[in-house]
Amino acid sequence: MTDDRSFASASLPRHLVRGLVGFGALVGSVALIPAVGLGGLLLAPAGLLALRGCPTCWAIGLIQTISMGRVRRSCVDGRCELTVAHSAGSHPADDSS
Repeated sequence: MTDDRSFASASLPRHLVRGLVGFGALVGSVALIPAVGLGGLLLAPAGLLALRGCPTCWAIGLIQTISMGRVRRSCVDGRCELTVAHSAGSHPADDSS
């Protein structure tokens, strides 16, 4: 798997707005069928576009957006590991007491 496959957004609020628009358009497209007929389904492509293809992709992006900067993935010789990224202000515990 390559590292350039990311569904994350630049910020959590932006990702949540995309989800609100996407899921709102999908639900609205089905809910409007009794009022406007099958023309209501025209909202479905807009919803899928906002969700970047599918609701699962949006959920994966939500997890990636939340974990951005908190975990790091490193791959060496075909073996990949996730490690917790240390913030600039924190230092590992000193065992020299």
